[in-house]
Amino acid sequence: MIGRYFEKAKRIKDELLNSTEVIKRRVNTLAVIERERYVRELLSESRYDDKRRLERFGFKVCSQYDEDGIIQEIFSRIGTGAKTFVEFGVEDGLENNTLRLLLQGWSGLWIEGDERFVSQITAKFQDVLSNGRLQLRRAFIDRDNINNLIRSSFSGEIDLLSIDIDGNDIYILEAITVVQPRVIVIEYNGKFPPPLSIAQRYNPGHRWKGTDYGGASLSAITKVAARKNYSLVGCGIAGVNAFLVRNDLLADKFQPPFVAENYYQPARYFLWQTYVSGHAPDWGPYDMV
Repeated sequence: MIGRYFEKAKRIKDELLNSTEVIKRRVNTLAVIERERYVRELLSESRYDDKRRLERFGFKVCSQYDEDGIIQEIFSRIGTGAKTFVEFGVEDGLENNTLRLLLQGWSGLWIEGDERFVSQITAKFQDVLSNGRLQLRRAFIDRDNINNLIRSSFSGEIDLLSIDIDGNDIYILEAITVVQPRVIVIEYNGKFPPPLSIAQRYNPGHRWKGTDYGGASLSAITKVAARKNYSLVGCGIAGVNAFLVRNDLLADKFQPPFVAENYYQPARYFLWQTYVSGHAPDWGPYDMV
């Protein structure tokens, strides 16, 4: 008798757990749908009507938010060179700003400081590491070592530089001289709207603690970029990344004025799970068809 009661209780518990999981999945789906609606309404605003703006071109394949689409649109306007990239802060390599380019046949360098992530990249990306299309360096980046780390792979013009180290980004941008990217993607702190021009104090040992202390405001990044002959041409709608283009490539391809006040997007990190690309990310050998 008691055994039957325990079996019934276990069955009821399992049914409740299953029902809870179904409810969670449905709520998550509804939340994604609502965030997608929010983005559509936001991008319907008249400030985005100028076709030289980039926000409406955003989409995700391998990036965290809408960076893949914006990067594609920028290069469709200014063209590419040798199709080379440098990115640091790639974690396990499965969600970043250059993985889609790697899929398209580009070649480049990843720099990552975490030994665990480097081991995962080494195991998973063996095909492109072994044929030389992808180079990998394990290092924690500071403004004193960055040029030597890049110089071992590239110098002069490259197509894309992506900076995401959750802290000293602006100081690394300022320090890089060994390459002259056509396009730079750099993370900014969306908490600070223009004209506030501030950056965290430089600290080579800085590690992000998951708080809002870190990085630099968009105005500060725009000032440093201008001194290096780059202009701000857009920001992702989530308020995470800024896109800079070398001044000799601007022509009339982007909407002036190239200032933070024109392009600033506030932090909308809640949009993270809006940009999905199917199942959990992975890598395996792909062939161009």
